[in-house]
Amino acid sequence: MKIGIIICNRYRDCGGGKCFRSVRERHGGFSKYPAGETVEVVGYSSCGGCPGGNVEYVPEEMIKSGAQAIHLATGLVVGYPPCPNIRRFKKFIEERYGIPAVVGTHPIPKKYMDVHRGLPFWEETKMAEIAGDLMGEAENVMKAYD
Repeated sequence: MKIGIIICNRYRDCGGGKCFRSVRERHGGFSKYPAGETVEVVGYSSCGGCPGGNVEYVPEEMIKSGAQAIHLATGLVVGYPPCPNIRRFKKFIEERYGIPAVVGTHPIPKKYMDVHRGLPFWEETKMAEIAGDLMGEAENVMKAYD
């Protein structure tokens, strides 16, 4: 499986350590891929900043490199505030490019989950609805990504 990762521009200097670790460990958004299946990251880019101008063309470049799915990084979910465009990004990528756009890369760190669950925007934005693969992680796994 070849995938691309799009991160929030606020974290554009991120080295991707948690994302790449979760690919290896099959946690978070990568738990959907069987342990024996090779997952290769063929592209890693930021959204380009609000409102996400890179989302229009970056997936095409990733697809040219073989991407079969695009993962929208966990930072778009738990950055503060969460990305207001994440649903639009997902819908656009899936409709325009015909490949899955998966919300999430690494598990949500426990320290972030503890805070976010208590804030009203978490329910208002129905983040659990769109980031389901990230919500099912065991507490010890989430803690390991703190």
